[in-house]
Amino acid sequence: MKTEPRNRVESDDATFAVDLPPPTSRLARWAMAIAWPAFVMAGVTEGLVFSVVDPSDLTWFGGERMELSRQAVYTLSFLIFWSVISLASSISLMLATLPETPDAPQAIHPRRWPQ
Repeated sequence: MKTEPRNRVESDDATFAVDLPPPTSRLARWAMAIAWPAFVMAGVTEGLVFSVVDPSDLTWFGGERMELSRQAVYTLSFLIFWSVISLASSISLMLATLPETPDAPQAIHPRRWPQ
């Protein structure tokens, strides 16, 4: 059984049949738009913080020294930075995304903003 390609590319010389992968879901695009920049910025933030702060000098709120290795402090701080930056990015993306309203006429404003 022969499947029909989903897209054709035409040029002056020939026509090529290109089989494109299925489009990614909106949720997957949003996750990558949030997770990847947050990952990069968590690394940058960790580099900036620990270029000033020595992990062995960190103390708890009561003044006791932390009983964690340097690598554990680096790992935990990276995960905390990543989750905080991801949360901020996801809130920004949700606020920037306009709600879909099928009954709103497009002639009023093409982006439907503000409502």
